[in-house]
Amino acid sequence: MDFDLSEEQRLLRDSVERLIADRYSFEQRKQIAGEPDGWSRAMWAQFAEVGLLGLPFEEAHGGFGGGPVETMIVMEAFGRGLVLEPYLATVLLGGGLVRHGGDVAQRGEILPAIAAGERLLAFAQAERQSRYDLADVATAARREGGGWVVEGRKSLVLHGDVADTLVVAARTSGGQRDRAGIGLFLVEAAGPGVNRSAMPTQDGRRVAEIAFARAKAAPLGDPENGLAVIERVVDEAIAALCAEAVGMMAEMHAITVDYLKTRKQFGRAIGEFQVLQHRSVDMFVALEQARSMALYATMMAGETDAAVRSRAVSAAKVQIGRSGRAIGQEAVQLHGGIAMTVEYKVGHYFKRITMLERMFGDTGHHLSRVAESGSLI
Repeated sequence: MDFDLSEEQRLLRDSVERLIADRYSFEQRKQIAGEPDGWSRAMWAQFAEVGLLGLPFEEAHGGFGGGPVETMIVMEAFGRGLVLEPYLATVLLGGGLVRHGGDVAQRGEILPAIAAGERLLAFAQAERQSRYDLADVATAARREGGGWVVEGRKSLVLHGDVADTLVVAARTSGGQRDRAGIGLFLVEAAGPGVNRSAMPTQDGRRVAEIAFARAKAAPLGDPENGLAVIERVVDEAIAALCAEAVGMMAEMHAITVDYLKTRKQFGRAIGEFQVLQHRSVDMFVALEQARSMALYATMMAGETDAAVRSRAVSAAKVQIGRSGRAIGQEAVQLHGGIAMTVEYKVGHYFKRITMLERMFGDTGHHLSRVAESGSLI
């Protein structure tokens, strides 16, 4: 199997890495984090200008028809830069749900607006009792008059505070944990019956608690059988998060090795001590293991067999969780107290990778899924 990037993919990698290097240094990121939304609208417009916001969409919808490999390239670069903009929430989650679940009219209306940077989406899925179970949905959708309304509460909606449109998972029939009877609904975030409360997260981003009180909604695809679309898009998002984590791990390793070469103790660079060399090598091994599994998740993200895709993505998430914790802890330990300060970027990488470990299921959750499946083959 050929793992080399194509010429177009190499050009994409080079252009994204150059953009992040030029516009997203650690000092520039501090300024971006201080903006009213916690991220830069100007940077978002530049992402649109260079085509990143339409990358996964068809050319007919203002995109470039990119696949999981192109998404991996972008997300790894975003991981290196600790990018704060709502790319995951709007392009991969919201856009992915519209791309896979919407009808022709919905795709034609929403996806070009995302690609142009004119519309922000957020996926309202999690509820306080649901933990990692995508089928645990208590929020209800029902017909009222000639349309639909949504009632209920959603928690930890990534970038839900700034979204123009919310893609809401709501139950139209069945029990709270039944796989059938779950639909996806489009709700205008500023419309009547929607109450949003924003809060910061440890990694510098924001989430929202959202309450719906007879909020007007439009079904996105089949209102009875949306869970398969949700699971597919979440698997694609996990693969993208694995790539982002690899970017962060690679940067933590590089920063730490450079620190070992320059920090002196007892008149010598501490990197000359063999025990610290061994620990830096352990970091590199963990990084390469994570990189291999992130690539595996990328290869399997487009798999149409849901069971096969889910096993592969869960296995990758397990390794990413283990490697991320190992590399983050070593980076902090080898730097000493400086790594825990907000002025130094290693701690910011460790915070973000710790948050990623828990998104859409932590290491233990995905390890259980792999074990229950019996095999990756």
